[in-house]
Amino acid sequence: MVDTMALLHPFSRTARPPRATPPLAAASPPADDEVLLDAPDDRLGPALVAAARGEHSPAATLLAGTRARADWENRDRYARRLAAFAHSRPEWLERWSATTPHDPDVRLLKAQLAVDQAWRSPARAELLREVSPLITAAARGDDRDPVPWRIALDHARGTNAGPKYFGELWEAALRRAPHHYGCHVAALRYLAASWQGSHRECFDFADRAAQDAPADSLIQALPARAALAYLTEARGVEVPRDRLDAAADRAIALSARFPVAAPWPAEIRNKLMYVLVRLERWQDALTEVHRIGPYATSFPWDRLSDDPLALFLGMSGDIRARATGPLDPSRHPRSEHDGRARSGDH
Repeated sequence: MVDTMALLHPFSRTARPPRATPPLAAASPPADDEVLLDAPDDRLGPALVAAARGEHSPAATLLAGTRARADWENRDRYARRLAAFAHSRPEWLERWSATTPHDPDVRLLKAQLAVDQAWRSPARAELLREVSPLITAAARGDDRDPVPWRIALDHARGTNAGPKYFGELWEAALRRAPHHYGCHVAALRYLAASWQGSHRECFDFADRAAQDAPADSLIQALPARAALAYLTEARGVEVPRDRLDAAADRAIALSARFPVAAPWPAEIRNKLMYVLVRLERWQDALTEVHRIGPYATSFPWDRLSDDPLALFLGMSGDIRARATGPLDPSRHPRSEHDGRARSGDH
């Protein structure tokens, strides 16, 4: 059994008073064997199935559609998922690239794939420098597209770029999409305590971005992303509890705007569920469990366990138990990684 106790330290003495269980929490949760890990949405799924057969046309149609609609958030998600698939099954992308090498979508996937592969290597910084031309080519593919600039921001962080150069990339990204979530996450990671900045700077950046963004923007979840980084790293200057709660409240309000049990908001909701557990806000966490439905995501659970789905299921059960009454401490085995964040996540 996967342990969840390590998630609870150090906030047990400062948990918020329990709230009334929202009506949503009365719904029946999915059975464990119905929960899916990293399930694609209805548009990405067929593209992945076709790619498994070596066919690139559905992926090409999918990504071309995101450009035509300026649907940059989905474009970013789809590019990351398709590049991850191409890491183990590259034939379809190689065929696509051979057919239309200057296609903006081909260039985007090749840049994302190259950066991902370089990050997995111990010689990361050196390899990342070698893939710069691929990122430049992707950025030239469609001048409106912020996603190559998100890749460039990740690349700059991995090569230990200085703040001046990173700032130039950041300004270029903002000119294309001032509220693009992926670019903001890339900037937040650059500021993170494990890299160039501190947790306080991360929260300041995330709060300002959320205040400036529309209420339905994914950037409303950026402070919760800063909270997650703080709670998993647990070093540096202490962040006040009320600031962590405010970050969670913003993300809860955003989650409430999304359809219940839909795959595409699952990434935001799984991170929020983790933060709420660490803050011991059990009723709010229970609401997110039901909003998540059957859609678990590897991140953030893979930072604590080699079996993220098992950890998600164990935590969901503990949330339900704690939201309805005291939980026997003997139910809490230890986390596989003792609550420590894994290195290498980019």
